[in-house]
Amino acid sequence: MSSGLDSRDGVAGAADDAGRPRVDMETLRRVQEYYAGQGWTDGLPVVPVTDSYLAEFLARTDRAPDDVVFRMPHLQRSCTVRSAAINAAMAGCLPEYFPVVLAAWEALTLEGYAGKGIWQSTTGTAPMLVVNGPVREQLGINSRGNVFGSGFRANATIGRALRLTAINAFGLQPQQLDQATQGTPAKYTCCIGENEEDSPWTPFPADHGFAPGESTVTAMLIRSVIHLEARHTEDPEQLGRDLAGTLARTGALVHETISGCLVLGPEHAHLFHRAGWSRTDVRQFVHEHAVNTRARLAEVGKDAISKETRWRLPAGHPDAVPGSDAGAPEDLVPVLNSPEALLVTVAGAHNAGVSAVAETFGPRGGAPAIARVPADPSTGGPR
Repeated sequence: MSSGLDSRDGVAGAADDAGRPRVDMETLRRVQEYYAGQGWTDGLPVVPVTDSYLAEFLARTDRAPDDVVFRMPHLQRSCTVRSAAINAAMAGCLPEYFPVVLAAWEALTLEGYAGKGIWQSTTGTAPMLVVNGPVREQLGINSRGNVFGSGFRANATIGRALRLTAINAFGLQPQQLDQATQGTPAKYTCCIGENEEDSPWTPFPADHGFAPGESTVTAMLIRSVIHLEARHTEDPEQLGRDLAGTLARTGALVHETISGCLVLGPEHAHLFHRAGWSRTDVRQFVHEHAVNTRARLAEVGKDAISKETRWRLPAGHPDAVPGSDAGAPEDLVPVLNSPEALLVTVAGAHNAGVSAVAETFGPRGGAPAIARVPADPSTGGPR
């Protein structure tokens, strides 16, 4: 397989007779090894950043380079526009992706978890981004087949820009300040688009005060993503119970309750829609049916709550107190404390009954963290 590069000419930017760029590969290798030696990478090669290339990113925003885009007060560290741009360039972003990266940092600020140290958790958490609006088509952000997988530069590099910034601006290197026991593949990148075109409902942010044509980024902190295959039914209640059962697994129930995001494949979204269900109906049904019995929780030692941390533990533990469900008349313990603790979006190809359940840290009864993609001054207006 040809790389398309020609290393015979030591001058970067020159081209051979076929128009292929000639690159000094020895210099490029030395730069890569230098970046890796400084601990500036996520283990994969990064793009070397020159002052002129950095200027192309900074030209995509009206914000000053020294403006702070995110803070981690407990570490006494912050990230500026300039630092966010450097890491976006290193991640392989094109300059035109940078407004989306800035919107992601704004959404993460609204979400609130990352600034409180949860990115360092032993659980192995990572941010997940959902992009809506025209910016998806403009930048080639994938919302269809293989949406959680490889093959799309914008998805891969926008999400990766956050991880490199976590490493380089906040010092969250693994086995150091990042204390993840096992981690998750989402620690490399997790950025998807909502498949608005194949969804039967209005775009997800439209349920939360945004116009359907606006470009936005929703941010959430996830533990894991579990896929669910349900090709056997056209009954919305059967599908809803399948989703609820996936969400209610005892291994996810670390705290008194959890939160989640249903990433419905278009076939499942249309199944609900044909039955007359709205996105709100899906949330309500899954909230009501995502339950465990007290006996089941006792079997796994999660039938009580710590009075200090509100984490689940055995009823015989000296720190144990009954959970908030103790007075409920039925022997059922809800996993979600409200329908608002569950987000519902649509993504993936319209080719099979496959959806995903993302286990999140929020919102627990609050609004999702959604930010508008800012105008790109280099294009003369909003996206």
